[in-house]
Amino acid sequence: MVLTRRKMRQCLIVGITMILVVCLYKTWASSIGSAKENATPGDQVVGVLPEPVHGETPENVVQELEATRKKLAQLEKKLQDLEGRIPVKYPDVKYLNYKNRKRILVTGGAGFVGSHLVDLLMMEGHEVIVVDNFFTGRKRNVEHWFGHENFELIHHDIVNPLFIEVDEIYHLASPASPPHYMYNPVKTIKTNTMGTINVLGLAKRVGAKVLIASTSEVYGDPDVHPQPETYWGHVNPIGPRACYDEGKRVSETLSYAYAKQENVKVRVARIFNTYGPRMHMNDGRVVSNFILQALQNQSITIYGNGKQTRSFQYVTDLVDGLVALMRSNYSQPVNIGNPVEHTIEEFAEIIHDLVGGKSVIKQMAAVEDDPQRRKPDITRAKKYLNWEPRVPLKVGLERTIEYFRKELARTNHHSQRNVFLPRHADES
Repeated sequence: MVLTRRKMRQCLIVGITMILVVCLYKTWASSIGSAKENATPGDQVVGVLPEPVHGETPENVVQELEATRKKLAQLEKKLQDLEGRIPVKYPDVKYLNYKNRKRILVTGGAGFVGSHLVDLLMMEGHEVIVVDNFFTGRKRNVEHWFGHENFELIHHDIVNPLFIEVDEIYHLASPASPPHYMYNPVKTIKTNTMGTINVLGLAKRVGAKVLIASTSEVYGDPDVHPQPETYWGHVNPIGPRACYDEGKRVSETLSYAYAKQENVKVRVARIFNTYGPRMHMNDGRVVSNFILQALQNQSITIYGNGKQTRSFQYVTDLVDGLVALMRSNYSQPVNIGNPVEHTIEEFAEIIHDLVGGKSVIKQMAAVEDDPQRRKPDITRAKKYLNWEPRVPLKVGLERTIEYFRKELARTNHHSQRNVFLPRHADES
């Protein structure tokens, strides 16, 4: 029989309980016997212990308690030894020999998208090194890989240089939601400029291929619809979103400068709106806002008239697109997104219907520089990567809603884990 940690804890509790019961029984029996021996013929002993003299403790009770403490200490030590011998159960990973196995660095690998990418690369059998400063990333997004021989986690801010040997780099480090990147705009710009320089410098030194995670925000509030990769964008360089928009635009510029001058192999993915499990609950984006408000029976707030459009892709579709781009020979920017367009108002109604409850949809004042239309032209992705999104909107939303429902349920129970484990390819 295989002992699990849970079974060992149960055995320990049962053992401790039995020891305490035996000790108490011995103490009670000896006290009764002593009372009977000292009783006069006219006395009756009805299971009531004689009251001890004030300030004194029976010697046998002290001895029994001390013996119990020693036995408990021994049991705890044995339990720790046994827990150390039980191997951690990891998701099943494919075995790759040294010729096919790669050492892959994922900056921002403990974040929403990064952690799902790590899952895919780990399941394929590669060695994965995650670098994260945990501003928006969380350790529990990748905790199911802790201790695995192919996994390494480094607490590091990519704004500072990193010296490591790798074959490929996925540069995903950057806050991506407006509240997070507006919280510290200077830091956001540094991450997307200095951080990108450090990543590209590392790639140059070790000869690694680099994928830069850019964004649809480089198009700003577009005049062209849908947005092809050839569109140069319509961005306010001093607006509230500029720290992120312009930071990503400079990141792309740096990538192609290194490619031209230093022959670094670069890939650039322009990521459109993405949702799924492990989203930060308070990231301020459409999906998380609407789901949380619906689950808590609050008003579903729409900023503006609700006629703005967005296209939403499920996170596993995005990860498949990133990996396909990295492994392709195509070096120009590629849109990775879902071309199915919905208005914000339609999306609010879809989530309201899936969640149920008593929420009502409420309009609020428009946000400054909020793009009015957003839809990717994925012709390049289809042609060069043979990629397009596969997960239907309803299926992806149901998985995301379930994750958020569990997340809310554990608010008052920190010990309850809400770990979203990777799926096998045949289950996706």
